[in-house]
Amino acid sequence: MTAIPAIEVRDLLRTYRVKGTAQNRHPAPVVALDGVSLDVPPGEFFGLLGPNGAGKTTLIKVLVTLLLPTSGSAKVAGLDVVTQAQAVRERISMVSGGEHSGYGLLTVREQLWMFSQFYGLPTGPALARIDELLEVVGLYEERNRRVSALSSGMRQKMNLVRGLLPDPEILFLDEPTVGLDVGAARDIRAYIQNWIRAKPGRTILLTTHYMREAEELCDRVAIIHKGRIVAYDAPAALRTQATGGSYFVLVTEPLDGAAWAAGLPGVQRADTRAVDDRSELRVTLADDGGIAGVVKALADRNRRIFSLQKIEPSLEDVFVQIVGRRLEEADEAGRS
Repeated sequence: MTAIPAIEVRDLLRTYRVKGTAQNRHPAPVVALDGVSLDVPPGEFFGLLGPNGAGKTTLIKVLVTLLLPTSGSAKVAGLDVVTQAQAVRERISMVSGGEHSGYGLLTVREQLWMFSQFYGLPTGPALARIDELLEVVGLYEERNRRVSALSSGMRQKMNLVRGLLPDPEILFLDEPTVGLDVGAARDIRAYIQNWIRAKPGRTILLTTHYMREAEELCDRVAIIHKGRIVAYDAPAALRTQATGGSYFVLVTEPLDGAAWAAGLPGVQRADTRAVDDRSELRVTLADDGGIAGVVKALADRNRRIFSLQKIEPSLEDVFVQIVGRRLEEADEAGRS
């Protein structure tokens, strides 16, 4: 029997009306999601990657029933997000980066207890679970501290505890480490990895524009750009498909182009660029053994090699290959 997908999205469209101006009284609506389709099976750590404004947060808001889709369909735990919204909410939780939920005058423990009552948890078990989770994320010693006095990293750890209190079946994490220092981000990543492994069937959908975070955490990822899914697979498979796998970079004495290298056995691609008074030769090979032929050919051409490095492609390389610019550049374009 095939398991019901934790998340199932079909041809999802979400548009926003734009206020008219004197010059344009009826502007076209903004398309935030443009025919998005994807499946996430139970137990998977799934990543949704893309620059600011790509549609990541809009998709999560539809899935957690905060926004209605314009058209298409979305199911969470087999339940329709429009017609079965309350049942969806009982099975999920959401944590967003940089959120400031609750009341600053309350202590950490008081605030979390308040949310436990919203979830309908009995007080005794709720307080025990709060203390347990605070211990795990390193906030137990701060439990009686006012929320207003917490650092951004501490506040985000508290928000993560709040999201985990009801022990959701499916956890949505929207940029959970944005703006955090390296240590706090590492702590949060470590805990959510342990959380999903501890109980079969738990599912996480993570949105992020930190490519390394997605590579570290996710079983599969989808890259979203301008409201569309443009790539969708395991990180390793995406790297191979988009970039051709690993490659070698050799810094040598000046070279006159790379046509000679392109014809060597096992070389799939070769190009050079000038770096000060040297050349940087980049070669993609059918297998790593082909590098010996490249080194020999350079020796035959009396070109000294200053360095040789094997480069493993990253999701950032995949993004550049598909979108045509680096993620930071896409972010800037989205803000302009």
